[in-house]
Amino acid sequence: MDFQPSDEQQLVVDLVRRFVEEEILPLEADLDPDASELPAEHFDRLREKTREMGLFGLDIPEQYGGPEIDLVTRTLIAIEMSQHRAGLYAPCYGVFGGAGLAQLYEANEDQKERYLYPTLRGEKRGFFALTEPSGGSDPARAIRTSAVKDGEDWILNGEKTFISGADKADFGITFARTDPTKGRGGITCFIVDTDMPGFRVRRVVHTLRSAHYATELEFENLRVPGANVLGKVNQGFAIANDRLSRNRIPYAAGCLGVAIRAQEMAVEYACTRETFGEPLAHRQAIQWMLVDNELEIRQARWLTLAAAAKAESGQPFRTDAAMAKLVASEVGSKVVDRAIQIHGGYGVTKDLPLERWYREMRIRRIGEGASEIQRLIIARDLLGRSLH
Repeated sequence: MDFQPSDEQQLVVDLVRRFVEEEILPLEADLDPDASELPAEHFDRLREKTREMGLFGLDIPEQYGGPEIDLVTRTLIAIEMSQHRAGLYAPCYGVFGGAGLAQLYEANEDQKERYLYPTLRGEKRGFFALTEPSGGSDPARAIRTSAVKDGEDWILNGEKTFISGADKADFGITFARTDPTKGRGGITCFIVDTDMPGFRVRRVVHTLRSAHYATELEFENLRVPGANVLGKVNQGFAIANDRLSRNRIPYAAGCLGVAIRAQEMAVEYACTRETFGEPLAHRQAIQWMLVDNELEIRQARWLTLAAAAKAESGQPFRTDAAMAKLVASEVGSKVVDRAIQIHGGYGVTKDLPLERWYREMRIRRIGEGASEIQRLIIARDLLGRSLH
């Protein structure tokens, strides 16, 4: 397999790289180190620029107005977009646009008219609610939110936690148990409006992420019309599972981009910082840290692009996506940690992005399925093939 970008892909990569270097990095010099948003005038200006570049709405399918970009190219773009201070959780501060909730592209036409199209026009905002206080790594068994049929409607009762953006959303996609006798086969996906009686954002949950928080939700006798069932009754977990597997690839790419930038910073600093009359780069201890960084970055890059290539070609990619997410998130943490060590005291100051990456990278080993869950997925796939 050839992991070298094609000429066309390289043009796109170079375009995004220049955008980050010429537009994003200069703005960050004047922003709070923990900022996750741009001032409105800069956001609007840069959003128009991404439209002119033909790269606005990267994750929107072409038939809905998005650019024609394959998953491998999208992965290469994600690597570039994350290489700035806020890049892990606010890549380019959102000026490349969002795609809304991916599940809505599979909705029926009535649901698209009410939720998908308004989201793409920027008129509505949505949230995705899967995790519950009882657990998130095994959602099929952890889901205790119930949905009981009442005429043509469903009555939801339960709780969700670590849900991003629910307090500012107009609607959301949530999952509830409609058959208590089954595990994965008893989960249904619902679209809920935040102004429905019985929907409540119970509290805000602050995390390590800079200038970001999650929410806890409560559903109390929340009446949801039958027309708001997304997909088929008792088949909702497949909707969640497909999203989780596919999202692990750009998630890994974001970790990889930060690792690449941290390595570049470490190399540059080691070559210019002198101790006891010699550059740090002459010290074997520093050389080995940089070598370990490079080895692990290349490993993560190959795994991430391999997963993207498989998914793009329509092959089974669950194992590959799990490998990419596992390795890239753990490599990112180690590379940033070594980069801080090489920078010494400067590494933990807010003058540099390393300390923010260090905090936020720690979350990446939990989000989109913890490292232990990725190992479990890989093991099940390997053993399942062997047993058959």
